[in-house]
Amino acid sequence: MTDEDEGDLGAELARLQQEHRDLDAAIDALHHSPAPDLLRLQRLKKRKLALRDRISFIEDQITPDIIA
Repeated sequence: MTDEDEGDLGAELARLQQEHRDLDAAIDALHHSPAPDLLRLQRLKKRKLALRDRISFIEDQITPDIIA
């Protein structure tokens, strides 16, 4: 992996982590609303899980396992 590829992955990782935090805040706010929209809540949670999977994949690409 080149330095440029690693830099691109790092930038994408930072963007995805920010989006994940934003979704977490949105989900929390929706939970505490008087009448939460359950369908919207479910969609936000599904998107958050997809982001977590992508974040994990990118982190694995940046720091691969080293078998000792």
